[in-house]
Amino acid sequence: MNKLIKIKALKYPNIPHYEWEGLLLRCTQEYVIVGCKPGRKLIHHTKNKVFTMNNTSIEYFSLKDWFTAAMEIEDGKVVSTYCNVAKPSIFRNEQISFVDLDLDYIQNRNKKWFVVDEDEFETNSVKYGYSAELMREAKNALERLIKKINQGEFPFNISPEEFPLLLCSNLENIDNRTNS
Repeated sequence: MNKLIKIKALKYPNIPHYEWEGLLLRCTQEYVIVGCKPGRKLIHHTKNKVFTMNNTSIEYFSLKDWFTAAMEIEDGKVVSTYCNVAKPSIFRNEQISFVDLDLDYIQNRNKKWFVVDEDEFETNSVKYGYSAELMREAKNALERLIKKINQGEFPFNISPEEFPLLLCSNLENIDNRTNS
């Protein structure tokens, strides 16, 4: 696979929010998994800034479920997880895009899970004109995500042994394009 792809987060309905690049590790009809190495640039359109990301992550993009998950990896283990409630991702022309619906579910380094950005969700529902149906689906998606995590369902059940296999053999093949 070893293909560098672009990842684009959008605000509803289709407004550029932020973007970065990563290495395509796995692609199925249901999901895409991307590996990201330290030093990659995250272009944040909403804040009009560019950030350098100094962590290694495995990022999961569902093509059918309403969430994404970025798992920060150290020494072959997940040390934190950041999940976006989002409309199902679209993978087309070597690019993943998803509409971020503001609600996030995060596992910090202490292994505690918590919901963030509920106020942003309420504010943006007015600002971007979320329909009642979209708001209901986003809240239901958060509940389904929490259940999936609590039940240890994929991708939250990937064994630590798989991370080095996914990352080590593939990430070293990313060239300096991710640092430019």
